[in-house]
Amino acid sequence: MSNLMDRVSRLKGMVSAMDLNLNEDASRLMLEMLGLMGEMAEEMQRMNDAHAELNEYVESLDDDLADLAESLLDGGDDDVEEDDFDDEEFDEEDEELEEGEMIIYACPSCGHEIEFDPSDVDFDEDYLCPQCGKPIFPEVDE
Repeated sequence: MSNLMDRVSRLKGMVSAMDLNLNEDASRLMLEMLGLMGEMAEEMQRMNDAHAELNEYVESLDDDLADLAESLLDGGDDDVEEDDFDDEEFDEEDEELEEGEMIIYACPSCGHEIEFDPSDVDFDEDYLCPQCGKPIFPEVDE
């Protein structure tokens, strides 16, 4: 890309050094076009740099994904026990949903999946599963 910028600079130098036998408007037009070409070369350089940065990022993600897939296919880390995970560390209620985002909830009785907007649910009301007719949100003793 710097080759383009070098060539535009060389053209600008040639035009300014030449004693063109053009009227003033034509000279001004030529200098404006060369200026535009210079700006285009600079923008192309910025785009090339951004592309290279994105390419490095994608390669890094690809490597991480390959490591994760290898770990999962190998059965994971044998040193990790199921008891090592604390259920309180991940609280699903801490996740924030976008406004209007739908969630899918499986009926605890029959497993039928029901899609609904969480902002429309009133947990004080009884909702029945359309499949089995049992409560979707059963009472929980505290």
